Amino acid sequence: MHPPVPRTWTVELRPHNGRPALHCPRCAPQGQLLHGTSARPAALAHLARHARSDALPAHLRVCQCHERGCRWHPRHRGCAGPILLVLTRDHGGRLWRLADVCAACANATPYAAAVPDTAFAGTPAQPRGGDDAGSQRRKRSRRSRGPSEQVRIQDVLSYLAAALSPQADPKARLLALQCALRADARGHVQLPTGLLRSMRLAHDPTPWRELEHHRWLHTQNDTTHPGRPVFIARLVDAVSWPPARPDRLQAANWALHVTSAAHVRVLPAGVRLAALALAAHGSPAHPHTGVEADRLSRACGTQPAELEGLLNRLVIAGAITTWAHDPHTDELHWAPMRPATRLGG
Repeated sequence: MHPPVPRTWTVELRPHNGRPALHCPRCAPQGQLLHGTSARPAALAHLARHARSDALPAHLRVCQCHERGCRWHPRHRGCAGPILLVLTRDHGGRLWRLADVCAACANATPYAAAVPDTAFAGTPAQPRGGDDAGSQRRKRSRRSRGPSEQVRIQDVLSYLAAALSPQADPKARLLALQCALRADARGHVQLPTGLLRSMRLAHDPTPWRELEHHRWLHTQNDTTHPGRPVFIARLVDAVSWPPARPDRLQAANWALHVTSAAHVRVLPAGVRLAALALAAHGSPAHPHTGVEADRLSRACGTQPAELEGLLNRLVIAGAITTWAHDPHTDELHWAPMRPATRLGG
């Protein structure tokens, strides 16, 4: 029998002589000054190293929130669902926690996001020259085993809800989603002007500047240049670009298809982001899909009270036919336009 591994890691960012210091109860309780490094990416990178070093088989992982009496969230109906690796931001971004948490506790925890386990599976593989039939078969095999586009989008939207400031603009969130899904193993991303044009961001440098302000990426060229054919950036967060890039590219194209649909593409960015969140959490097999209002609002980067206006805009635009809120379960139910693939489902 192996001793239990406490798969809960926390880091705290504290000011020290005008500089941020990283405090980790396990390895640096006295604090580690950060020199020339953004505080939040350094905290996430530190948590990622702990997650890699404290790996544990899936069947031995338990809900760490439940082990602590479920003190991390308001009361809910009890632990349930698979064990997820959940990132939580607390105290305005000064405290970050990464822990194994069940799906029910994760959904009830404020400012929490499920992080794909593949993000901590190991260091990114180095690119190798050449290719052969064997590697092509391996690539196809990995692609066939990957999660669906909807699951990928759910993961990234959930991650961005914790990684970005609550004040982040919907345009910045849509741009960050495409960057996270299209980045290579080194965190570099290139977005052609045509792709940005389809997102209605081709001549708008504001989302790039906002993501730089949040220390989420660094741009490598002038985003205000009108004739620039490709916009290049480097992602900063250590958990922003998990492996399996072919699967991520498929999800990026799926998301672009959803937000560029005829009923959606002319709408404001916040409404387009809501349409993407609905499509990601929807099910073609169940037309009247339901999801917790709080979970959906986090995916949209907004508050539950503001969802009503977004959903009404989608009804007026003809993207969905109806929606309703169940106050007993706090679930939102909606019905997409027929055919069910109208929103990319």
